[in-house]
Amino acid sequence: MAKGYWIGHVDISDLDGYKKYQEANAKPFAKYGAKFLVRGGESEIVEGEFRSRSVIIEFGSYEDAVNCYHSEDYQSAKLLRENAGKANIIIVEGYGGPQPA
Repeated sequence: MAKGYWIGHVDISDLDGYKKYQEANAKPFAKYGAKFLVRGGESEIVEGEFRSRSVIIEFGSYEDAVNCYHSEDYQSAKLLRENAGKANIIIVEGYGGPQPA
């Protein structure tokens, strides 16, 4: 079964409000087995346009990633984020095929 990922790019306009979002999203993330692979940190934009903060979250399956996003707990947390900044988020299925040599 392929893993699932949230890939997000975020601009934070209200740091205190964003911290409240982070506190609120802890419950659904724990329930669905979320693992942060990238959470802010140094970055360099080499092509295109992005927001100032990048986040990559891994889930055990694509279905868990989708179900977490649509869960009542996450949707409640999302309301806090919407008042604290702007985000682009995509849910994507991991690749399980052959890797280049």
